[in-house]
Amino acid sequence: MSKEFLLVGKGARGRTGILLVHSLSGTPKEMRLLARSLNLQGYTVLTVNLAGHGGTREHLVNTSWLDWLASVRRGADLLASRVDRLVVGGFSTGAVLALALAQERPLHVAGVLALSPAFRHDGEGMPRYARLAFLLPVLRALGIGQHRMFPERSVQVDQPGTPWWALAETRKLTASVLRRMTMLRAPCLVMHARHDDVASVSNAFEIVHKACHVNVSLQLLADSAHLITMGRERREVIARVAAFVNGLAKAPALQG
Repeated sequence: MSKEFLLVGKGARGRTGILLVHSLSGTPKEMRLLARSLNLQGYTVLTVNLAGHGGTREHLVNTSWLDWLASVRRGADLLASRVDRLVVGGFSTGAVLALALAQERPLHVAGVLALSPAFRHDGEGMPRYARLAFLLPVLRALGIGQHRMFPERSVQVDQPGTPWWALAETRKLTASVLRRMTMLRAPCLVMHARHDDVASVSNAFEIVHKACHVNVSLQLLADSAHLITMGRERREVIARVAAFVNGLAKAPALQG
């Protein structure tokens, strides 16, 4: 399950589609347990594979955040042809991409799942020089650091780290999403580890404080690292996400 996969739902819940987005340098494997659990409850679930992922480092560094967002849009369009209601969710950078889609499609996205959102890679497990990540877009523009990597111990399922140039693209994505946070209209569930070693808990509060026109539900996890979809509290994550989606599924479908 390293590539994207579609799990078709059944009955009334099958008309609610859930689009799941993996992290930067990650794969759909990160979302596998969550996807299967939601599908067992009847929902239609699509987990996309982002452009440039699942191949070599060169494939990744030659894509931009707009290419990743295009992958999310494509997944949303595919689900829209099958369902009446769309929920979009993601892990880490995938959560930021989910927010981006919800911002640009307020009439189509019924809810957002932001799991360990990573606007900044400022967790305790990141190297000290990661705090200089704001310089990465400049380094990329100058052609510096193409083969350098940030190690991320707790996150990577298939990769040893994240290329500097890919992180430079996340800075652009983050700037766009944070700037447009007031445009978010879909209710949002945010789940984050209190002691996240990759993206500090302050990342979760960015959504709480800036998404001022929607209901944002925040749940902090006491015994997890960054990869909460596969960590010690994964069952709690699955249960809370399912409860959130169940509530959305009972509401009238959006018209747009």
